[in-house]
Amino acid sequence: MYGSEDLELNRRHLMAGASACAVATACPSTAWAAAENKSDPVMSKVSFTVNGMAHEVDIDTRTTLLDAVREHLHLTGAKKGCDHGQCGACTMIVDGRRINSCLTLAVMHHGDAITTIEGLGKPGDLHPMQAAFVKHDGYQCGFCTPGQICSGVAVLDEIKAGIPSHVTVDLTANAVITTDEIRERMSGNICRCGAYSNIIDAMTEVAGRQA
Repeated sequence: MYGSEDLELNRRHLMAGASACAVATACPSTAWAAAENKSDPVMSKVSFTVNGMAHEVDIDTRTTLLDAVREHLHLTGAKKGCDHGQCGACTMIVDGRRINSCLTLAVMHHGDAITTIEGLGKPGDLHPMQAAFVKHDGYQCGFCTPGQICSGVAVLDEIKAGIPSHVTVDLTANAVITTDEIRERMSGNICRCGAYSNIIDAMTEVAGRQA
């Protein structure tokens, strides 16, 4: 059995706890306020060249290159498909190399030269790869097409530069553009509509012009 002194002590503890809760609710503690401030975004100025034009943006350091280009520069050609680097719809060409722009932070590309689908060509003056995609119907819904075309352009440059792939047979010889090479190198670009054979035809035609 609890004595009267125990009951009184418990009552005081309960009252003290209730008072502390009331104060915390009305006036958040300094520690809580400091924790909230720590969650504020860290901003940074990033300068890069996109499609031949210089840009400087003030962005949250957690912003991906894809979001920076789409949301801040309003170039919406590159698409956010899976947001995990698995579909290739966000492919851009950075300093001559293709990347999944959803997997890289914009601040990592300060000073870089970036090319999106908008920078390859425009109506009336299409890039050869764009024209070939139209000719061979290398797209259906068109959602993945910007990434497919950017990747296709970069793939041909990779082969021309002698960069081998997993299916390259002879690493000492000049790379040859074959269906297997194109399939392997383009495997990171997914087309849900299944226009793969037409994409290969388009790339093969462009490669023939460049040969």
